[in-house]
Amino acid sequence: MARHTAQHLQRGHSAEKRASDYLRKHGLKLLKRNFRTPFGEIDLVMQHKETVVFIEVRFRRSEDFGSPAETIDSRKQARLRASAEYYIQSNQHAADRPCRFDVVAISGEVNDKNLLWLKNAF
Repeated sequence: MARHTAQHLQRGHSAEKRASDYLRKHGLKLLKRNFRTPFGEIDLVMQHKETVVFIEVRFRRSEDFGSPAETIDSRKQARLRASAEYYIQSNQHAADRPCRFDVVAISGEVNDKNLLWLKNAF
């Protein structure tokens, strides 16, 4: 079981790194990775021009049981919103800036070809 968990975490880390690299190539600046709050974790906090972007990265080896983006239900969205509010209250630079929530969904191999960037996902 521990080996499976370690592989799962390694794939998740690889997907987050790929997402971060992809978004930086598209003009976003990384502010924080794996920002933990009492409400949960935000995978990536980035900046696009003047906008603070909270990004959830989802990876699935296959879409046999749905796409990665479909796994972000209303409860997960609420936790992400609460975590984003916590980030904004904790970081003065974010207080007066607009924000949005994006999703990066990766299916199959972790590469740009299998990456879907959903801006303003919710």
